[in-house]
Amino acid sequence: MDKLWMSKNRLSEEYEGGVDAFLKFAVERGCDSNFMSCPCTKCANTRKHKLSIVKGHIIMNGMDMTYKRWIWHGEGLTSSQSTYESSWVGKGDTSYNVEEPISMIHDAYDAYEDNPTHFQTLLEDAERDLYNGCTNFTKLSATIKLYNLKAKYGWSDTSFKDLLKLLKDMLPEGNLLPESLYAAKKTLSTLGLDYKKIHACPNDCILYRKEFKDANDCPTCGMSRWKTNTKTKGVSRVPSKVLWYFPPIPRFRRMFRTPEICKELTWHSDGRTRDGILRHPADAPAWKLVDNKWPDFGQEPRNLRLALAADGMNPHSMMSSNYSCWPVILVTYNLPPWLCMKRKFMMLTLLISGPKQPGNDIDVYLAPLIDDLKDLWEVGVQTYDGYRDQSFTLKSVLLWTINDFPAYGNLSGYLVKGYKGCPICMDNTHSFWLPKSRKMSYRGHRQWLPLSHPYRKQKKAFDGEQLLDPAPKPLSGTEVL
Repeated sequence: MDKLWMSKNRLSEEYEGGVDAFLKFAVERGCDSNFMSCPCTKCANTRKHKLSIVKGHIIMNGMDMTYKRWIWHGEGLTSSQSTYESSWVGKGDTSYNVEEPISMIHDAYDAYEDNPTHFQTLLEDAERDLYNGCTNFTKLSATIKLYNLKAKYGWSDTSFKDLLKLLKDMLPEGNLLPESLYAAKKTLSTLGLDYKKIHACPNDCILYRKEFKDANDCPTCGMSRWKTNTKTKGVSRVPSKVLWYFPPIPRFRRMFRTPEICKELTWHSDGRTRDGILRHPADAPAWKLVDNKWPDFGQEPRNLRLALAADGMNPHSMMSSNYSCWPVILVTYNLPPWLCMKRKFMMLTLLISGPKQPGNDIDVYLAPLIDDLKDLWEVGVQTYDGYRDQSFTLKSVLLWTINDFPAYGNLSGYLVKGYKGCPICMDNTHSFWLPKSRKMSYRGHRQWLPLSHPYRKQKKAFDGEQLLDPAPKPLSGTEVL
């Protein structure tokens, strides 16, 4: 298709005719006219609008000149890829009502299964020196650092694009620095470094996804999805609260494509010493229980055993601030003990924005992660093993959670304070109210000592009473529920 119209005057009939031909071309290739990626200079294919709005944007803002191959609008794809793209780009993401970053379409992971070496080619391209003789930055590392600065200081898309152009002109000729926001996002998302912004109710009632993706008000509390503009006293299109979701499945698949990491992911089966001593979670009863109860899962050593860590943090480094955002991190325990807790293998999956903590409503925010984990457990995903040069069905199981006691109460939904604050003793909790300090005190630790232990009968050394009750019996699964 002729693309000379892109460089014409936007007020000319030739330019408008080119826009109409472009949109007609996109619709014929399967793009939905009600949800089409907008390739104008401001949206840069990161937003989707109706056909009429896309046309207005292209005419007012101009076409993004770096978008030379129209892969988002049906150009240059094979029949299988065209079907895949039209189902994704044309209809949009039906699970999340988000403003997507540039995601993997032409270089989708499903296409990698047919040509596993393609991912290695992309990885080698990303690891190329930023320019000839550069020893500090690669194409990928420079893009990530610049993008982190954009997020840290809240740069607008326009200012970030102008900065990239300036830096590219300042660096030696032939440098690989992206020249636009579109190109920067494409560099990141091609390797699976994308994310999703999911709008949330400010009262933590729901996420605006699935059946609520088009709602403007919370069906539970009636709060607006959008912030109020204080100047005009009207509703803006800025979401009141946002959940940042980093899908783990593409990153799991990417881990297995790196031969060195793929080999370490089966260390628990191939390299672990088996002498009955507990030095790794693979030696623990919970790990062995999974192997015995679900032998099909346990027979594949590449299946992942995960732990979920969650806690609140203050990103502003001020002890007096009440702001609290919650990161949720997945830990992969297939790796050897000297790697599994390294920063590069601790996978951030959710970032729940503040200013208040989600409390017992944290299950609302965990929903998209739980959906992915259920898919990994029940169905699995086709994954390429870069070490053994073969494909397999990857599955995973969540074995543990890592958190402090208050966060444990939020994740389990159990009360961890008050007169029955012990989740083990429950109704038999030995609790005592201290009126002077106005706090609850938990005693009764002597009941776990042997019945004949002398401490049980001592009064003065403890609380003035003997404690002869036996320790409570562990609860069964039914009793816990």
